[in-house]
Amino acid sequence: MKHLQGKVAAITGGASGLGRAMAQACLQAGMRVAIADIEAAPLQHTLNELREHSNDVIAIQTDVAQATQVAQFAHAVRAHFGRVHLVCNNAGVSPLGPVWENTLADWQWILGVNVWGVIHGVRAFTPMLLEQNEGHIVNTASVAGLINPPGMGAYNVSKHAVVSLTETLFHDLAARQSKVGCSVLCPAYVPTGIANSARNRPADLQPTPAEHSAETKAREAMLQKAVRSGKLSADDIAQHVLKAVRDNRFWILTHPKIKGAIAARLEDVMQEQAPRNPLAL
Repeated sequence: MKHLQGKVAAITGGASGLGRAMAQACLQAGMRVAIADIEAAPLQHTLNELREHSNDVIAIQTDVAQATQVAQFAHAVRAHFGRVHLVCNNAGVSPLGPVWENTLADWQWILGVNVWGVIHGVRAFTPMLLEQNEGHIVNTASVAGLINPPGMGAYNVSKHAVVSLTETLFHDLAARQSKVGCSVLCPAYVPTGIANSARNRPADLQPTPAEHSAETKAREAMLQKAVRSGKLSADDIAQHVLKAVRDNRFWILTHPKIKGAIAARLEDVMQEQAPRNPLAL
């Protein structure tokens, strides 16, 4: 989809961080934009800011873990703009901890947003794009979808699922000989609010303080520091995304230095040897 002028983008997690940067980049490219987010006040704030640059923006409060709400977002986008061309399934959360320490609530929360949110987006929007035989889907994964850092089991699982889903989506679209494209975004640390995503955790999936160890709390503090110190900004990543869409490129690997760890993991698989710690390479 080389020409973006006048096309319509639908972006989840659009009130802040990478989603907000994607919305801004799309507007700068001349697109019309719909953003969705679970947070009502930030969503309205971002809508107001985006409308300072263009009136071709709408916002729909959406919990991506809920299939009906994502379907409603998709229908609202098409009802308002008539069509949709670029779909960015971007909303995400990041609870940490060793896999035996992650609670059932942790797993339900992260899989609900990071995996089911993407599934719901693909199911809601892909038939619209197939009907048009035009468009592109970008699913936000992470380098944690290609490697497996310790202390991030639930997050790793969710992001590997997004990579797997998107690769399969690519093959399914190709089998249909469809002109609809797709990409998977796998960034490393980017200064966004994902390290503080617990602010959006549902009340019925809250952990008790005793459920997470001092080690996990220390790792959370380290993650927040690492995210803040990311070399590429959300705006940089958004530009990578639009370039990949224009080039119809599947893999969006924004941090080349991580490729060594990816290659090491693949080597471990091919040599049938124990996995090396990607953070120690």
